[in-house]
This record gives sequence, structure tokens and C-alpha cells, in this order.
Amino acid sequence: MKDPKTALLYGIRQLRRQVERRLKEDGGADVFYRPLPAERGHGRAPADQMDASQKALWQMAQSVRHCSSCPLSRTRKRVVFGEGDSRAQLVFVGEAPGMEEDREGRPFVGAAGQLLTKIIASIGLKREQVYICNVLKCRPPGNRNPAPAEITACKTHLTRQLQILRPKIICALGTFAAQTLLNSQEPIGRLRGKTYAYETIPLIPTFHPAALLYHPQNKRLVWEDMKRIAEILQLPVAAPEARRKSGETG
Repeated sequence: MKDPKTALLYGIRQLRRQVERRLKEDGGADVFYRPLPAERGHGRAPADQMDASQKALWQMAQSVRHCSSCPLSRTRKRVVFGEGDSRAQLVFVGEAPGMEEDREGRPFVGAAGQLLTKIIASIGLKREQVYICNVLKCRPPGNRNPAPAEITACKTHLTRQLQILRPKIICALGTFAAQTLLNSQEPIGRLRGKTYAYETIPLIPTFHPAALLYHPQNKRLVWEDMKRIAEILQLPVAAPEARRKSGETG
């Protein structure tokens, strides 16, 4: 039988091998601690320096990262809680994390995310000035559509997020976000173009940025929706010609 010191050293070596293997599998990410999206969005300020909404989102993110309410908890790499300004007037709600989002633990960081950044810039805002989240906090395998049971399991988290954020307006990106928030079965093509209400908050549905990658002709319709958002927020927006010259449109 090994003496205690030898056993301890053996255990340390085994743990190190496991950590190195996990790091290699995870692309070099820190498997012990990775800043939560809510922490990144608020600069990871100490709890006693956060305002009420920051602290509430931070505490919620801590809880949601351990969620096991549906089978997606067994296939995810990261919970994608959301990020942005806790006092944002505008909140974007998407469908679900994709592969890049699952890897990084952040919403809209792939090609669709780059396009969303341009859409946000089209009304004179930066990503840091809005809040971005999804209906589902975990990636469906293969980026398939969210299942009804998964939406039901995760909807509580989204409802609580919006209660904390209390934005001036919500933009629902795509069919699943719009249907979930509006309790509707209508496709996004029929829902967009109008202003609805989520509780007492104006809600404007528009096409998901990922859909625009395949159907760029719909960018014009998204621009119309964004102008409606800018009008509600009383934001000055440049004419389309000026935005194209400045490179703000895709």
C-alpha cells in the first residue's frame, strides 16, 4: 500500500492529466472558472458595487448555470445566460445558442452575431448598450429547432430576466422568440411589421439574423422594423445611403 505522500502525489498527477485533457478538448478554455456572461456584461464588479439589476442578473446567472430542467443540460458545454447593459432600454431575444455560443458561453458570437452587431449599429447603438439573450439557455444538438418541452422548461428563466431588466422595448428575433413572447403560433413573416405588447412593454418581432444570411433580401424589412424601434426610443438614425457608405450594413 502506498504511503500518504506518494498517494497524494499520484492523485495530483492524475488530476493534472484530467485537467490537461479537458483543456485540450475545450480549446484551451479554463475548465474551473469562466466568467459568466452576466459578469462580463457588468465588468465582474464585486457584488457590493453592483446596482440592483446587475446583482439580480448575476445571482440568477449563478443559479441558471446549474439548471437541469430539460435534457439539454446533458449535451451543452456552456449555459448561455445573456449579456449586456442591465439598464438597457432595448433587449433582443433570440432563439437558442449555436455552436459558437455553446463554446464561448455568450449569445450571438458567430456569423449571425456579427450581423446582429451591424443591425444594432444601424440605429446608432453598440452591443454594450443593449441586452441580448435567448429563449433557450442551452444549445439544442445540431442546432435543431427548440422543442416545446424545452421552451416550457426555459421560459421561466426568460420571464425572470425580462422582469429584472424592465426594458423600454423588446425585439424578438425570429419565429420561436416571437411565438414564445406573444404566445402565438403565427410564423415570423406574419408577425413582423407590427408593434405588440409583452405585458406592458412594446415588442417588435423581426427576422432572425441567421435567416438573413440565407435570405439577404429581407434585410430591408429588418431595417423597417429597426426604424420602428428607433422611433420608440427616440433615436436619430442615418439614412440607408449614409449607413452603406459608413459600412454599417451587411
